[in-house]
Amino acid sequence: MKTIKCMMDHLYWADGRILDALEKSETKNKELLKLIRHVAVAERVWLSRLQGKGSAQYSLWEEAEDLTAIRTMFEENAEQYRVYIEGLEESELDEIIDYANQNGVPFRTSIRDILLQVLLHGQYHRGQINRGLRIDSAEPVQVDYITFARL
Repeated sequence: MKTIKCMMDHLYWADGRILDALEKSETKNKELLKLIRHVAVAERVWLSRLQGKGSAQYSLWEEAEDLTAIRTMFEENAEQYRVYIEGLEESELDEIIDYANQNGVPFRTSIRDILLQVLLHGQYHRGQINRGLRIDSAEPVQVDYITFARL
């Protein structure tokens, strides 16, 4: 649990940093804005599943223009994940969650694997966003775990 909590703290930090970089760049790149929204919505989708709720109401790949709304979503996600994880015992990490994906296909996955998915998925897309910022001649931001750990 200690490692998962620390990695989740990194996720909250990295989400904020990549969003700051997008705001600073003043990018109008629709793909980058779509990616950052996707990360925020995917975090919410997985949280809903962990909480035993459906996620069909969330659209993962919509266009985004308002970074303020995305920041709010990241903040709400972080708050709700903190509450969820604080109530989670280490022994529960291997419990299986039944859920359906966005297309209604049923799956069964452990809480541990879902949390790892959330952590790795965000890092993957933050890398894509940083690459896009560099291509657009904007400054990418350091979001590596080791940078966070050194704080």
